[in-house]
Amino acid sequence: MSAVKTEVAVGAGVVAVAIGFLVYAGQVAGLSSGSDGYPLTASFRSLEGVSVGTDVRLAGVKIGTVTDISLNPQTFRADTEFSVLNGIELPDDSAVVISSEGLLGGNFVEILPGGSPFNLEAGAEIEDTQSSVSLVGLLMKFVTSGGEE
Repeated sequence: MSAVKTEVAVGAGVVAVAIGFLVYAGQVAGLSSGSDGYPLTASFRSLEGVSVGTDVRLAGVKIGTVTDISLNPQTFRADTEFSVLNGIELPDDSAVVISSEGLLGGNFVEILPGGSPFNLEAGAEIEDTQSSVSLVGLLMKFVTSGGEE
């Protein structure tokens, strides 16, 4: 009889740990509900290394996530929608840059705030954008320009 109680207790403990792990994994992956932020949009020439769920950062602090990416067939640019936490007021002349975490790190979306006294409204488009820089392209440019002198 006590062996059954022990097995039930161990089974309940395993289930509790599994649920805790799933909740933690969802928070790390950014799968929490998107109701705590407001949407903004931007259009990039290249979104290399960025996908839905990528961090949006301001001064190195995560303030949102990329929620949608689509190709605009008229401009051939990547239209991007991302959310920013409520309570973070961004000036309407802010810029958005695709930055890299380092040589081997992934890319993230970085917001560079402007100095305007007016703030972006929900759904507004940030027009000042800078696309990701291709490391291979930079290396090729360096290698090919080295012998031209």
